[in-house]
Amino acid sequence: MSHNSTQEQQVEILIVDDHRLLLNGTISLVGDRFPRAQIRSCQTVQDALTEVRKHLPDLAIVDLSLPEISGTAANVEQGLGLLKVLMQDYPQLNLMVQSSNVKALIRIIPEIDNHQGGFTIADKSVPIDTFLTRMEWAMQGLTHTKDLQTDLEVKPEWLEVMRLAFEEGLQDKAIAQTMHKSERMIRHYWSKIQDALSIYPEEGKNMRAQTQIRARKIGLID
Repeated sequence: MSHNSTQEQQVEILIVDDHRLLLNGTISLVGDRFPRAQIRSCQTVQDALTEVRKHLPDLAIVDLSLPEISGTAANVEQGLGLLKVLMQDYPQLNLMVQSSNVKALIRIIPEIDNHQGGFTIADKSVPIDTFLTRMEWAMQGLTHTKDLQTDLEVKPEWLEVMRLAFEEGLQDKAIAQTMHKSERMIRHYWSKIQDALSIYPEEGKNMRAQTQIRARKIGLID
């Protein structure tokens, strides 16, 4: 699709970002590319769900670090949760993630793979031309996720183990109690996690610490 044809389209675009300055900048960029577009914006998960339900836009551009409601703290898990709901309830919705935390999308790869609408990713540091190109790809129903390590298969319970250990600071016994599993099962999960991340015993290295470093580097934990 050429730039001229996309510029002439009458489309509805929703932009979700809790930083007002960045939100205004994105609105300006999108408005320049789509002068006839109906552009709506919001800053929280709940407002985004309301806007999509009311207007069902042609494209939603979503940050990942979002507050649930106004006045509460923003975090990546809430943005990921918003995406999961949108992909489940609106399987044809075209989505673009514009965020400084795009690596975290690895946690919802199965949902992204099953999504029928467009799905593209742009780190907030990419050049404007790259942002605009990926926005148009999403509008066309295309997928662009090659920035993620999509060949890594991580189960939800593994993510929960790492979250409880590395973000909540729990030891295996407390993790087992929280997850209603045996300590033996938690140790089994660690073994599977470390195998998936290619972390094996090395002289002088702490495997749990190596797991945390690797998991954070590729976006499995914040």
